[in-house]
Amino acid sequence: MAPPRNVVKIAVQMRDAIPQLIQLDQAKPLAAVLKEVCDAWSLLHSERYALQFADGHRRYITENNRMEIKNGSILCLSTAPDLEAERLLGGLQSESREGRREALRHLVLLAPDMTFAQEVISRDGLQRLGTIIEDGDDLGEVLALALRAFLELMEHGVVSWETLSIPFVRKVVCYVNMNLMDASVQPLALGLLESVTLSSPALGQLVKSEVPLDRLLVHLQVMNQQLQTKAMALLTALLQGASPAERKHMLDYLWQRNLRQFIYKNIIHSAAPLGDEMAHHLYILQALTLGLLEPRMRMPLDPYSQEQREQLQALCQAAFEPEGEPLGAGLSADRRRSLCAREFRKLGFSNSNPAQDLERVPPGLLALDNMLYFSRHAPSAYSRFVLENSSREDKHECPFARSSIQLTVLLCELLRVGEPCSETAQDFSPMFFSQDQSFHELFCVSIQLLNKTWKEMRATQEDFDKVMQVVREQLARTLALKPSSLELFRTKVNTLTYGEVLRLRQTERLHQEGTLAPPILELREKLKPELMGLIRQQRLLRLCEGTLFRKISSRRRQDKLWFCCLSPNHKVLQYGDVEEGSGPPVPESLPEQLPVADIRALLTGKDCPHVREKGSGKQNKDFCELAFSISYDHGEEEAYLNFIAPSKRENIIKREPPERQKRCLVCTPARYLSTESSQEDTWNSFPGGENLAWLLQREKQLLTAVMTGRSMCLQVKSFLSTVWIQACTD
Repeated sequence: MAPPRNVVKIAVQMRDAIPQLIQLDQAKPLAAVLKEVCDAWSLLHSERYALQFADGHRRYITENNRMEIKNGSILCLSTAPDLEAERLLGGLQSESREGRREALRHLVLLAPDMTFAQEVISRDGLQRLGTIIEDGDDLGEVLALALRAFLELMEHGVVSWETLSIPFVRKVVCYVNMNLMDASVQPLALGLLESVTLSSPALGQLVKSEVPLDRLLVHLQVMNQQLQTKAMALLTALLQGASPAERKHMLDYLWQRNLRQFIYKNIIHSAAPLGDEMAHHLYILQALTLGLLEPRMRMPLDPYSQEQREQLQALCQAAFEPEGEPLGAGLSADRRRSLCAREFRKLGFSNSNPAQDLERVPPGLLALDNMLYFSRHAPSAYSRFVLENSSREDKHECPFARSSIQLTVLLCELLRVGEPCSETAQDFSPMFFSQDQSFHELFCVSIQLLNKTWKEMRATQEDFDKVMQVVREQLARTLALKPSSLELFRTKVNTLTYGEVLRLRQTERLHQEGTLAPPILELREKLKPELMGLIRQQRLLRLCEGTLFRKISSRRRQDKLWFCCLSPNHKVLQYGDVEEGSGPPVPESLPEQLPVADIRALLTGKDCPHVREKGSGKQNKDFCELAFSISYDHGEEEAYLNFIAPSKRENIIKREPPERQKRCLVCTPARYLSTESSQEDTWNSFPGGENLAWLLQREKQLLTAVMTGRSMCLQVKSFLSTVWIQACTD
């Protein structure tokens, strides 16, 4: 018969006694349980005893935490907390140094327990420990134990840190500033001062005035990892308690003393693993440093500020003017204003008056700071970005100023500029400590990434928000990898192209839908041979159907037609001229043939002969990206069928026989797979596609009989769609 739910089976042990196995009734008062345990061992005065957990911190069992006792728990019988506190505090008054040390050791072990701590504090235990710390008669283990016990008792929050006396705090500061000090004392003294600084503004100012920053830098440069961590903790506490102006002054001083370089080389890249506490304090230091950008982020541009007007003029001058030639020199005031407005438009501002763009907060003046930094520290990249896009007339120009403003907002969001520090976060970026001006340097990399992504997406002004979403994903994914340097960040983020982002999105979507679950993967392998056979059949049917082409002369006039197809026996390509307005001819009527067996290879890009002839002009560079050729045997010589795709929906085919007679043919628009249309409609738009749709229906019915639920059928359909699309693009 199972015991009642409120009864647990436990073991109770005591020194020099045989353990008891009892059934503890949680409904019974704890005093009654203690009475029964003491009676079993013939112990009198059960009120002098208490139960503790035998493992961990040996916490006392009370009516508040007794429900933590589970089946199989091991408890021990010990002295009651009030009597134990009285005994240990008495030991602190011992004339024997060893007696004081032993009492402090037991006090440190029991201090984390709330029940015991309350008993010690109620008997003036903190004052007795404070006396030992202030006297400083023993600067070794006794002082370290006293500091540790004091910290443990204060952490319970029973007594406020603000109640500490100024002489006591100054004495602890003295231990921090001493050169020759026990290695176990200074980390505890630093930890105590950190708690004082965070909890009491008044005492925090005292600590700030008494502990020089240079002293903390000395502690950070030692090889003791615990001392490094506590010194960093006090440093971040002092920075958090300072005013914005004081914080900026302190951080500027620390950076001048090469703190950033030391953190990067000797803490982040130390041979010893980085602890969680140090990671948290590095996160706080990063957040506080980035927080210095908040005033600029919250401040809009002042159109009446001469300094800010000069900064805007400097942007235009760096992009458009030869060195030494001021904008609008020798022109009237009206003409000069008109010229400036046009230059601001070319720079990518949405308005002829940049103040209207930069009055938005965030990013405010921080966006202007980023643009100026980019123009001054990467002038070649800046001028190339602006001139390349300002001279385009195909609506594909990427506006530099608008992009910079939105990118600054994006970086502030990703790096949480201006947000309060989390009490538990550890997600600092090692790259932040790799060099000075990390935020502006990150902007320089990101704005060039934005321009690159804009080109990959062939975006227009209407696609601006879509581009920013992709750039956000590129930056967020790369920052999540925590690159150790800006160069590594640059390398990783540039390999995360627009196509790679789409692939990752598709993979994540498939994982979310369960498409990559083991049953679906097994089905993929099962259906793959049959699907690939159908795809090959569809491709052959498409070739046999043939296509009507337009000829292009040397002057690129499109005035004649010809037709090309694969023969029904799949052995030759047949092609020839046709009349305007006539339908597709019968394959047997086409005069020219190319045996499939004579085909040698498929060439792409610069390897194509018709690309090599054209040189390196901009138009031919575009052709190079879309060109491919089929080489074949023509007697003893090699000939080519050369293809160029001027757009995603057209193909140019150019025939070049050995005697180099040139004929250029343009394919009619071809249908491409569309993710917006239904899969069945897409498949049926291809010859043989209806067979694939039939296969889908057949497999769907089969899986419905095996698997329960409509959702699985939809997953299978999605899988088949993916197989088809991937196979067609292989």
